[in-house]
Amino acid sequence: MAKTLGLTGNEAVAYAIMQINPDVMAAYPITPQTALVQKFADFLADGDVDTEMILVESEHSAMSATVGASAAGARAMTATAANGLALMWEIVYIAASNRLPIVMPVINRALSAPINILCDHSDTMGCRDTGWIQIYSENAQEAYENTIQAVRIAEHPDVLLPAMVTQDGFIISHGMEDVTILEKEQVQKFVGEYKPHYPLLDPEHPVSYGPIDFHDFYFEHKKPQVDAMENAKQVILDVGREFSKLSGREYGFFDAYRMEDAEIVAIMMSSTAGTTRPVVDELRRQGIKAGLLKLRVFRPFPAEEIVAALQGKKAVAILDRAISFGAQGGALFSEVCSALYNAGQRIPVINFLYGLGGRPAEIENIQEVYQKLQRIVQTGKVDNLINYLNLRE
Repeated sequence: MAKTLGLTGNEAVAYAIMQINPDVMAAYPITPQTALVQKFADFLADGDVDTEMILVESEHSAMSATVGASAAGARAMTATAANGLALMWEIVYIAASNRLPIVMPVINRALSAPINILCDHSDTMGCRDTGWIQIYSENAQEAYENTIQAVRIAEHPDVLLPAMVTQDGFIISHGMEDVTILEKEQVQKFVGEYKPHYPLLDPEHPVSYGPIDFHDFYFEHKKPQVDAMENAKQVILDVGREFSKLSGREYGFFDAYRMEDAEIVAIMMSSTAGTTRPVVDELRRQGIKAGLLKLRVFRPFPAEEIVAALQGKKAVAILDRAISFGAQGGALFSEVCSALYNAGQRIPVINFLYGLGGRPAEIENIQEVYQKLQRIVQTGKVDNLINYLNLRE
């Protein structure tokens, strides 16, 4: 029987990990992730899990320990944020290239310098080409349920890739919400028993991990990672449908809010979608056909599905909470534009860079986004392709 608790995002994910009961959890504290692992340590101390918890001296070591445990055949997890993820960089690539189905909650936080502990997406956006599945959460409920689903997705035999599940630092990680928690037995049944495919600790079937691999085979070992990421698209949908039978909530690549007849659309990820829905509702009351596309899965990128959702729209704004320095807009903007171009769609698309270092995205800022889209529809002109939202002049 499900129950509703008042939980922060960090506590909700700690509950998910407790119910998953991984074999190994490696941990190193970094704000705003620290409370997540502290809560899991409480579960461990209370005897709610039999996880082997490894307290290490750095995030690089946390990911290294997780990689070692996963390669040995354990269901292994860790968690991090921002500079901690950056310190893991080398091993993050190794985890994906060795096809290890690690699940790692990431609490989105700005990267230094200057030092900033608040939210933006610079950390995980910088990690977008490492070979990890990326699932973004709007609220604590999604963070809880995405973490559970990520285990099934990562461990699927057609995938075998690590997955990071994000939530916005302090906005979600430390904000208290009502979260519906499943029974532990339900979660245990859903994730199932982990059966490693190529464990190092199987002397009857010896394998090696991370050997030297030069031009003779390195390229051939990259292509299966591409195929696995492509396979993950269908697995994400299948797992989401199965999970909906437990939760009553459907999970796909994105949440299309009032999109059926929308003419102007904003696309974004994570908590800002919660600020945007009431703006869309108010515009609808004014007779303006506004819509919202909240992207949940950034890797693998659902290009065809986004193109289909934007069919017939008159103007689109894409909100990026991270800057790609020297690029033509943010990472989400570039991906959506590429998808539309390759599909032959010529919809006016503009980019808003926003929320860096925790800068708020208020109701009036989101209203500004839709006002600019309205002007594009009325005039047929795009004045500024790249825009900065709530930036002091």
